[in-house]
Amino acid sequence: MDVVIRPVRDADLQDLVELAVLAWEPVFRSFEQVLGPTIYALLYPDWRKRQQDAVERVYADSKMNVWVADVDGVVRGFIAYEMNLAEKTGEVDLLAVHPDYQNRGIGIELNTFALGKMSESGVRLAVVATGGDPGHAPARRSYEKAGYTPLPLVRYYKDL
Repeated sequence: MDVVIRPVRDADLQDLVELAVLAWEPVFRSFEQVLGPTIYALLYPDWRKRQQDAVERVYADSKMNVWVADVDGVVRGFIAYEMNLAEKTGEVDLLAVHPDYQNRGIGIELNTFALGKMSESGVRLAVVATGGDPGHAPARRSYEKAGYTPLPLVRYYKDL
């Protein structure tokens, strides 16, 4: 499998949206199981639209750095991050790998690539956030394999 990490192109946007929805579907199924149907419906009435909007937002944001993992001419993953050079920090906003290509090292390659770009720019601290639910287990593994140190946090919800 030949993976090429390259800058995002205008023609990639629809592929990124489709890939993001496929990649995050297990996450949102996990959220529904963890939260229950009432809280889930309040928080995520249309998660597909929310993910589409998130991808379109980072794509259009000039402060974001968006790179894709191109496998044999097809986009199979992407990472979007921004840097605050004054504070020497960087933050990964989105990372997705097509479900058929997960667990093949593409997420780690994208992370490692982004971390290298951040370091080259003078960033001293990189941050990424992800969920603690079962649906985010692959993301947590990828981040830890890329060298991130986890700090467990808990967020609680209560329907009223």
